[in-house]
Amino acid sequence: MKTIIFIHGMFQNPKSWDKWVAYFTDRGYNCIAPAWPKHEGEPEDLRNYPPEGLGDLHLANITENIEALIRVQDEPPILIGHSVGGLIVQLMVAKGLADLGVPISSVAPNAMLAFDWGFMKNSALIANPFKGNEPFYTDLESFHESFCNTMSMEDTRVAFEETATHDSRNVLRDCMGDDGEIDTEMPHSPLLFIGAEKDEIIPAELCKRNAEAYDDEVSISDYKEFAGRGHWICGQEGWQEVAAYIAEWLDQHETLKYNANHIEAN
Repeated sequence: MKTIIFIHGMFQNPKSWDKWVAYFTDRGYNCIAPAWPKHEGEPEDLRNYPPEGLGDLHLANITENIEALIRVQDEPPILIGHSVGGLIVQLMVAKGLADLGVPISSVAPNAMLAFDWGFMKNSALIANPFKGNEPFYTDLESFHESFCNTMSMEDTRVAFEETATHDSRNVLRDCMGDDGEIDTEMPHSPLLFIGAEKDEIIPAELCKRNAEAYDDEVSISDYKEFAGRGHWICGQEGWQEVAAYIAEWLDQHETLKYNANHIEAN
């Protein structure tokens, strides 16, 4: 049984993966959705009572936890990550720790930027250096504008209440620094990048450039864009279509690997 590790992004915790865990468990995968440090528990509690030290959380704290979890698995797992979780997928793939990787609406490595108003505005608000280590406190209005811009306020409210958390500004700052650096010219496990056409946080154009930055001739770096989706692509109506596309891609690569091993054995 293959293991999938789902990696959430900023302003979320494992609750955001509940439907995906159920979907891929039904397909025969062993699914794990770990919480980042300071993100354990119910999102409502995390919003009402922000964990002490949340603002001091750094990207390295998160990647160390994820790497430790990967290394105790029996074999390299499949990694699926959203937003900053997508960058963490890429960091783990670069270390040779993943069988397959799927970054969804992923923060790009190597300080790769998009000169898009939504991207620049949201990045500046979160990373604002004048705020020091004060956490970024998300609210329903900002969640609707940035995560759920393609959804009604009623649907956004449900998503916010069920999954939204506050977060550390330092995580995004670190993504743009040395801890977000990757050598995209090296051979790597197959990657599937997913972009969302209407994403106000990570524009689809940036996801596509991120995929194309991997230029090793023998490695796979695929890209798929979904129309009408925002940053909440993993939770909004139609998430099943995204999950099904990923499941089919995983099946194809598992079949290719099986056939290659079978030929080699004979």
